[in-house]
Formats: sequence, structure tokens, C-alpha cells
Amino acid sequence: MNRRSILSSLGAPLLLACVSGCSDAGPAGHEEPQAAVSSKLAPSATIDSPVEGEKLPVGIVRVSGHYSNAYNLGISIAGKVIERVHTVTNGEESGTWYYDLDTSKLDGEFQLSIDALGWQPWRTVSVDNPAANVPKVTVASPADGGTVTARTPIRLEVNAKNDIASVSVRINGGPWRPASRVSGGYEYPWDPTPLGDATASIEARAVDARGNLGKSFTTYVQVGSGSIEPRHALPQDRAMWVWEGAAYSMIHNPGSRRALESLAASGKVKTIYFSVDRYSGEDMLEDFRPRVREFVSWAHTAGLDVYALIISAARPFCLGAFTPYQGYALSEYEKVLNYDLSSNPRERFDGLNIDLEPYTCNVYDTPTQLQWLTVLSRLIQRRDAAGSGHAFGPAIPFWLDGASLTWKGQEKTLDQHMQDLNDYVTVMAYRDSAEGMYITGQEEIAYAEKIGKPKSVSLALETIAISSSDADPWWISYSHMGRAYMESELTKLYATANPKPGFGGVVMHHFDSLLELPSDWSKDPSYPPYPKDYRAPSALSDRVKASPFDYQSVDLTWGRAYDDTHVNFYNIYRSEDPNFRPCEDNLVGATKDPWATDFGLLPSTRYYYRVSAVDVAGKEGPASPPVSAKTTAAEVQLRPMIVDAIELTPGSTPGTAAVRVRVVDKATGAPVPVAQVHGNFTKRGGLYLDIPTDENGWAQGTSEQLGLPSGIVGFSPKRIAANGYYWAAGYDRVHYTESDLVTTPKARAKPLVESRLHQDR
Repeated sequence: MNRRSILSSLGAPLLLACVSGCSDAGPAGHEEPQAAVSSKLAPSATIDSPVEGEKLPVGIVRVSGHYSNAYNLGISIAGKVIERVHTVTNGEESGTWYYDLDTSKLDGEFQLSIDALGWQPWRTVSVDNPAANVPKVTVASPADGGTVTARTPIRLEVNAKNDIASVSVRINGGPWRPASRVSGGYEYPWDPTPLGDATASIEARAVDARGNLGKSFTTYVQVGSGSIEPRHALPQDRAMWVWEGAAYSMIHNPGSRRALESLAASGKVKTIYFSVDRYSGEDMLEDFRPRVREFVSWAHTAGLDVYALIISAARPFCLGAFTPYQGYALSEYEKVLNYDLSSNPRERFDGLNIDLEPYTCNVYDTPTQLQWLTVLSRLIQRRDAAGSGHAFGPAIPFWLDGASLTWKGQEKTLDQHMQDLNDYVTVMAYRDSAEGMYITGQEEIAYAEKIGKPKSVSLALETIAISSSDADPWWISYSHMGRAYMESELTKLYATANPKPGFGGVVMHHFDSLLELPSDWSKDPSYPPYPKDYRAPSALSDRVKASPFDYQSVDLTWGRAYDDTHVNFYNIYRSEDPNFRPCEDNLVGATKDPWATDFGLLPSTRYYYRVSAVDVAGKEGPASPPVSAKTTAAEVQLRPMIVDAIELTPGSTPGTAAVRVRVVDKATGAPVPVAQVHGNFTKRGGLYLDIPTDENGWAQGTSEQLGLPSGIVGFSPKRIAANGYYWAAGYDRVHYTESDLVTTPKARAKPLVESRLHQDR
């Protein structure tokens, strides 16, 4: 699933997001539209340096390689972070790339991979750097899953390359207590009797003389007679994903909960999958436990079940399914379990939903499937050791029923193994019709009945506006049809599926997109009811920071704003004038996250930025003081090209829309022939086009068969590539167009060229 970030007109988010491998074939009743789409070789990238097994020096090491037919390249480092890389190209989507890796904070063996619209084969390298060695801490006793009834020493083993400065222990999320050095390790004298009959979580950490911090996995022990929670009951219907950006707003900005409560009531939502992963430098389960307790307690009072949502803590998240990185996923879930043990029953999570999707790491074979099952079984073992009542389940694609494999001596399809193992599964049945959704999940629903797990299969639906040729096709989402159509299809789905014992309801993806999904794409649609809004958002809590990334892009970050309802997005304004006032003419675009990348700029040019928050009622808060950044000089001299015009008309084929995009040289206004325009229809449409310009600079294409006979259709260029040029999108005369079109055979073609978003000032 395409998680978390909503792409703004600024380009890619700073943290690259994986996308799902939902399907490469259309649903029942659909034929993939035939449009003016160019043939294109598969994307690829190589790591040319360093070579496999190379020992790297401590310091800055240039990692480099080649790429072709790709864009927005990123590099994963040790499965912990993803960073953008620099590219050198002649203007087309091929060339060389490089990244200057700082190894001073790394020690030992680690892996690198480059993302070129799919993660490429992993490169294993190492660095001998004792200064960055992280101590390894293990709870030697008591044993995980054991029982204690009296005073018990907690014995710890620590292995490190540097001298150890301190070792400490934490019980059930309490304060860290120092452990003493003893023969063979460290020890903490523990009296568990004040806990009564309970489950205790034991965590240990060690800090070396250089400040490196290492933490153990958690040991769970039963105290006295112990405490085992009853398993939380199914079903979850209806459920809804709430990803990190919105989840952290719920934690920090209580007004956001009013928007959640209103949306949940209008959408019949009873359960939320609430993301607890790290976000924007914060870790809610470590840094803000009191706020999480307050939120979960509030949600329960509001009649909502709250399932903790985790994605493995690896970067990319799909790595968490693979053996070398499974510890990341285990530690992430242990944070949830330990939070629960430190909280009273009303403040605890009701279940766990996990999103791993190892197939998005560009490798999917039997060993991958077995590792996926293994990490899920290890996570369930942690739940059971902690005595948790979590209903545990993963999000899975519908196509896991396609092949059999042997696991634990039984040969079954992967989805059947998943259903045997987990309490429930959320099938990503992403189709834009009741029939399509049911067909994709019917085998899992039938198998749930066979194995006696009623209401354990939920069918997920998508509402994001899909807009990528390398990701999922437009027909997986209800976005292009609107809320009214979606609800009518769900009525049909329930009529078909509800009588089936295995059917557990639907899960909607996700809060942010549902908040803005209209009833339809007419001029005057209805939206979900928002709570009353009494004031505009606050100023940003931290100043905007702007730094150049290369010759044509600037990275921006800022602190969140607060509101009496929900901060829906942030407006970003840009000018070359340090004294500019924010207005529509210098509005670059908007983003949900407190960061963005402004792209399509000019080399060696200073730009000034201001950012403001906008709430769900459309009220805009004060703009931040201006900050500036100067783009770097270009490594290769490319001429800037811009979009000069976009025209939308009814298509010559009944029920379609046609688009024409003109690309010109920014300096001379001359047409740019043989440029590749990549973009997609929006609102009523969704089809992604990859279309060339002609000798006059015009690229043209046709939409899919639009599901509605009238309403707003838009077109948004996403990338433009041409030999000797780069897309200076910040200076487009038109960057986005939409029109209320009647797409019938008798409709009169009326070209429309909209006013620009990006200004040539």
C-alpha cells in the first residue's frame, strides 16, 4: 500500500516510500485502457563502488553507480535510513549516481541497496570502526517466558569493543535503574513482589565510554500467578488506517481527535489501525507515552478500538521480513507490548496490525515467503510471552493464494499459512467495485470458515488518488468515483460477503485521503462533516530550515502547527524577493508532512520560503518568517524547459477526456520536441500517461473510460525528460489543469487552459 506521504506539487518526499505490488492485471470487468503510452525498458541501477565484501575506511566514502529508466533514486544504509542520491544525466532518465556515505557512525558489516523504482540487489560491505561500536546487551536471567515469585537477581551480559560506562535495567516501563558489575557480567537486585500477579517486561541498556548506546531485546516473565489477557474479540468492522503524520497529530494536537471522531462517525468506523512508528525524528512510544495513554483512553471513550500499526522499523520497511532485519520488527513490537504493560487496561492497545510486504524489496521467492512467515511467528511468540490479548494480523495482498509452499511440514498456499498462523488477515482487495473486491478476497473468506476462524478476513479498500505508472493502476482506488459511489458498492459487497462466516468487514485506506474524499467530482460535492472550527492554526512551532540539495532543488523542514481541529496540510510559498508576501501567485504547493522538496529551480539562485498551516475548515495560519537557500552550480549544463500550456477536452472516444501538454525552452520559448511527458489524470480520472512531444512541443493522450458522465477532470504533469534539458517546474506557465467536462459523444470540445500554480517571476 502506498503509505503515509501525500505527494505535493513539490515533488518526491524526502523519505522515499515503498509502494505495494497489488497487481499487474486488471480486475474483473475492466480492460486496461489503450492510451498514447510509450514503450519503456525496465528501470535498473547498479552499485559500481564499493564492491561486494569491500572493507571501507572510516570517513566519507563515495558510493556510486549507474541507473537507467528511473528517477527519484534513494539509497538504503544498513536498513536504518533511506537517503536521496545525486544523479548526473544528459537530461533523460539514465546516467550515473553518487552518494557520499559517512561511515564514522558505522561499525562492522552492513548492507547497501539502491532504489530505482524497486530495490536492487543488496551490496554487503564493512567498516572497522570501534569508536562507533554499539554494545550488545543480553538479559541472561531470568529466562524469557519464565516465572518468578521472590527476590530475583537480573543478570546481564554485555559485549563491546569499548569500555562500558553504565549498564541499567527497566521494569515495566519504569525508571532506568543502575546494574552493578559482577563476575561474568552485571546484576540488578530485583524484588518483583510489589507487582502482585502480573507480567513483567525487563529491558536492559549499556552505554560505553564513547556514548554508544545498546539495548537488549525484552525478557518477559510471569510474576506470582502471572497475568494473561483474554484475546480481543473480532470483528473490527469498519476499520481505518491512520498513518504516522495523522497519528502524531492526534498525539500532539488534541483538536485532531475531533476530526477523527467526526470522520469515524460518518464512515461507520469502529476500529483504527494507529501507526506508532517513528516520524519526523520522534518516537511516540519512547518519547510521549503519557500522550499516547491519553489518546488511547480518549479513543476507547469515543467507542473506538485501537490497534497499534507497525511497519518493522527497517528502512525500507519491507526489509523487516528478512532474517538479518527481523530484529528491527521484534524490537518495534516489543515497544508496543512494553507500553501496554506500563499502562492501565483502558490505555492499552486492542490489537496489532503489521505491514511488511517483502515483495516490494524486489525479491519474492520461496525463501522470502518462509522468512515472512517466520518473522510473523516470532512476533506472535513475543505477544504470547508478554501475556498480551492483542488480536494479531498482517496486511496481505490478495494474490498470495497463487502458489503453494511447505512450512512446518504442511503444503498450502501462502495465504492459508497466513490464516492458520494469525488471528486475522487484512486482504488488500484494492479494486473499485464490490465485485472486484469480493473476487479478490473470496478464497480467504472461504478458508477462514473451513478452519473455524469466523470474521477473521477483512477486505481493504483504497481511496488514495493513484498517480504513478510504476505503482498501482488507477482502477484499484475509489478516488476517481467518489464517496457516494464507494458507499453504494460497499452496500453490494456486504450483501454478498456478510452471510459468509469468514467475512470480518472492510478496512479503509486511509484517514488523510478519506478526510478529503468528496461525494463525487461535480462542481458542488459534499464532504464528510467536519467539527466546528473556531480559529486558524497557530504559527509553526519551529522555524523553517532550507538547504540546497543540488542545482535545481531545495529541501525544507519545519515544526508542526496546532489547531482546535486538525491541521490538514501546509502551504509553501517561494520567491526570489526576500520581502515577498505570501499569495496565490507565489504558492508552490502543499504537503501533509512537515517537510518537502522544492524542485525545478535554477542553478546558483537564491530562493526565499515561507510556510503556513491550513486546517480542515480551510483556515490558514500565519506564514513563517522568510528563510533562504541558494541552489548549487550545475554539474552538467542542461537547458531549463517548462510547461507552456495544458489543454483538456472531451476525448474523441465516448466517455474519455483528452489532454494536450506543450513543453518549451524556458529562455527562448521554442518548442522542445521528443520530450517525454509523464503525468496523470486526476479527480474523475486516474490513468497515468507516458507521452512524447511532437515537433511543435505538444504531447497528447487520452484518459481511461471515465466512470461518471460529467464532473471535474484534471491533468498533472509529474516528470518531463528530454536530452539536453531539465524540467524547471518552478517556472511553468501552467502546472496543473482541471475542468468540468461532459464526456459524451455530443459534447462540444472546449479547450481549457488554466491559470498557473508555478510562476515565472
